[in-house]
Order: sequence, then structure tokens, then C-alpha cells
Amino acid sequence: MNHSYSTNLNLFRTDLGLLIFRICIGGLMLTHGLPKLLRFFGPEEISFADPFGLGAAFTFSFAVFAEFFCSLFIIFGFLTRIASIPLILTMATAALIIHMPDGFGKQELPLLYLSGFILLLLTGPGKYSIDYKIYKK
Repeated sequence: MNHSYSTNLNLFRTDLGLLIFRICIGGLMLTHGLPKLLRFFGPEEISFADPFGLGAAFTFSFAVFAEFFCSLFIIFGFLTRIASIPLILTMATAALIIHMPDGFGKQELPLLYLSGFILLLLTGPGKYSIDYKIYKK
């Protein structure tokens, strides 16, 4: 096997892996974001944690933006690194502040999401993304 074939195969596997990962982690996060989006436009008053004193409405709006809209961007690989930042902030807040008193059982899921979004911040979306089509990198 020649070196360029092996390198191309490894790049294909990496890009395919990033595509699958983006679709999975973004799709799973949408299951948290969609109910929040629906609640945002619903008749009920917004009641949400406000750990930074910015107001429950603002904090909830940020969570909706991150968990719904940024998740869609992640799935399509559009502005992936930028879209990962609100998700990182939201998951870090959930794991390290909101669920800190609840113990590791409640922190585990946001920590898993956090690690995945950090991965995408560092790696980017891969070749099978809108970002690649726009920026060719």
C-alpha cells in the first residue's frame, strides 16, 4: 500500500467520523433544544435557572439559541467552531454550576456534551460540511 493511499483513506475516515459525530451530537442536543424553543413561544411564564444574574428570560433565550440553533449549525457544519462556543458555555454551566449540587449522575450528560463540543471547536467540522465548501479548509 502506498503512502498517499493510506493518507487519503485516513483523511476520509476522519472526515466521515466528524460528519457522523456532528449529526449525532447535534441531533441529540436538539432533543433538549426543541422543547425549550416550543416553551419559549408557549403561554407559560419562563422559569429558568439564572446563575449569572442576567435574568431568567435572557438565560433561557441563550439556552434556546445554543441548544436549538447552534445544534442545527453543528449538524450542517455551518460556522461550526463559532456555533460550538455557546454550546460549550451552556454545557459547562449546566455541569459545573447548575448540577454541581446534584452529583455526578446529573453532571455526566452535560460533561459528555461539553467534551464533544470542545472536540468540534478544536477540530472543526471536517470535509463534509458547509464550512468546507465555503472556506475549503
